[in-house]
Amino acid sequence: MTTDGFTTCLWFDGQAEEAAHHYVSVFKDSGIGRVVRWPESGRGPAGSVLTVEFTANGQRFVALNGGPEFTFGEAVSFQILCADQDEIDHYWTKLTENGGEGGPCGWLKDKYGVSWQVVYAPLLDMIGDPDPEKAARAMKAMMGMGKLDAAALEQAYAGEQP
Repeated sequence: MTTDGFTTCLWFDGQAEEAAHHYVSVFKDSGIGRVVRWPESGRGPAGSVLTVEFTANGQRFVALNGGPEFTFGEAVSFQILCADQDEIDHYWTKLTENGGEGGPCGWLKDKYGVSWQVVYAPLLDMIGDPDPEKAARAMKAMMGMGKLDAAALEQAYAGEQP
């Protein structure tokens, strides 16, 4: 086994190249790598895209056109830790546009069905605070949100009324 980490493989039904380009447009430190096409003897049409290697936010991925047999589910998601509301808004907007859908507590599904958690990074410390009242207030506030509101989370954590 090599020592340079993991590559996440995402299974698509014909949208691998489109999805790779979409993710590269959403995240910094991103780019398209090698594109492999189906050979004459492959399952897909000869010359069509089989895989696209790409990097999104410094993470390695392979988008695979594997067919309709498998789809994405919420049991696996990608967390995006955001420093502020501008980052939350950016990722939420870009990942829900053109058919994506928002969910509870900062979760969403993009137009390909991939699940994401757009998280206000300080929230992790808030809900893990040793003061159970502060942690409970932050958790309760988060549980009532779709897209996270950083200011409202900070207010709840501090015990301030909005």
